[in-house]
Amino acid sequence: MEILPTLILMLGVIGTMYFLAPKVEIPAPVLLAVAGIVWSLIPGLPSLEISPGFVLAVFLPPLLYADAWRASWIDFRRWVRPILQLAIGLVALTILSVGLVAHWALPGLPWAACFLLGAIVSPTDTVAVHAVLDRLRAPRRATAILGGESLINDATGLLGAGLALAVVLTGVFEAGRIASSFARIAGLGIAVGVAIGLAAAAVNRRVRGTNVLFVLSLLTPYLACFLAQRAGASAILAVVIAGFVASWRVHYIAPESRVELYASWEQLAFLLNALMFLYVGLQTRVCLERAIETEPGIVGLALLISAVVILTRFVWIFPGAYLPLWLWPRLRRREGGYPSARGVTLAAWCGVRGAVSLAAALSVPAALRDGTPFPGRAEIIACTLMVILTTLIGQGVTLVPLVRRLGLSDADPTDVEVRRAREAMLAAGIERLDAFCSEKDCPIAVHRLRDAMVDQLASLRDEDAMARSKALERLSIADDVRRAVYQAQSAALLKLRDQGFVNDKIHQDLQLDLDRVNAEARAG
Repeated sequence: MEILPTLILMLGVIGTMYFLAPKVEIPAPVLLAVAGIVWSLIPGLPSLEISPGFVLAVFLPPLLYADAWRASWIDFRRWVRPILQLAIGLVALTILSVGLVAHWALPGLPWAACFLLGAIVSPTDTVAVHAVLDRLRAPRRATAILGGESLINDATGLLGAGLALAVVLTGVFEAGRIASSFARIAGLGIAVGVAIGLAAAAVNRRVRGTNVLFVLSLLTPYLACFLAQRAGASAILAVVIAGFVASWRVHYIAPESRVELYASWEQLAFLLNALMFLYVGLQTRVCLERAIETEPGIVGLALLISAVVILTRFVWIFPGAYLPLWLWPRLRRREGGYPSARGVTLAAWCGVRGAVSLAAALSVPAALRDGTPFPGRAEIIACTLMVILTTLIGQGVTLVPLVRRLGLSDADPTDVEVRRAREAMLAAGIERLDAFCSEKDCPIAVHRLRDAMVDQLASLRDEDAMARSKALERLSIADDVRRAVYQAQSAALLKLRDQGFVNDKIHQDLQLDLDRVNAEARAG
């Protein structure tokens, strides 16, 4: 079976690149793209064929939904101004600047095709960026804005590409009609997303069972995408809004299912993202060869377009980060004051493009409705690919040294909020335990649980440094004891299996139970 060698090689490459990434301090998506290029250059290796339509219809909805599910709606609302400024304003400026430069370099290319190229390369892909920012603890403000930007500008960029494509196919350009179409498509997308998100939250409230919940949660982004397409709305915006609405009601999900559900989505998103970046590398050789045959000087033009994309982001971000806050003090107070110049520099450098842009470029039809070749298709694909490679490899590789050079750290109140939440939870637990034990006789184990919770609370907020130190020491000893007990129980269970007193299925089930109890105790 031909698919088996390809599958083995694909999984081997993904595992190897993610294993090497922290050792060489290069984001795994960058390594995957490079590995895909190397793969495509070695004769005899099996090929991985993924159609662009498959990427946009199958890969993109769950990835966007997972990103929206993990995003903070509170942070999104707080910094909605800079997020929309990037996701709408910067996208529009990128379309304009790339379109003007492309038409100057290739005067024979229609204006609509030039602006189509600008729309295709406008969305950012922050998977590679967040792989670095999360590990280096970049400021929360920067990560929230960059994450929100990548969620929304996929919708605005691809919506712009769709409108530009329609202009090329029909030959009709009416600014008012395009603006009204944009508003209608976006508005319908938001409405569909809200409806599907509320329906998903209602399902989560009533359904029990992790497996069923995972299947239904996977159904949600595809359903939002399908219904939005049928309604003539933005499918991407519908998926993102549905994820926001459903994640705001995460407490509806049964506690016994939440951890496993989150873990399942993490693994799915991990694999799909890895395939997307591998896909970029595998398409590089073929796309560039075809483009060079059509237009020998395309590499120079593609590098020029890449420079325009990167420069446009810098030109837009710096005045946009400060001017509105200077003009409106209330907005400045709402967003937490002026952002640091170092944080703005980081955001300006985080304009990595990814597989969504490539899939959109490859989805451009080969011919117009009258059968004539689509104008500039090879040039659009080649320029898109070069922008992806320039930003993904050039900016992705330099992100780690840039963050360290800027001396950025998480100075935002994330840790304070976590500490405050832990204190509130522990205080509420101690209060409820005391009330319960005043009504009923509690065993010694309950009082020991209370002592442990008191130690945890003291380690967080006791004003006496000596008291905090002693509380931490007692907690450390308790952790050592718990770990030793867990290891002894696991060893005894394994010995029973090896001696044939229990079968391997019983051993597996009991070991998983032991693992869950240990994980819960460590989390507590």
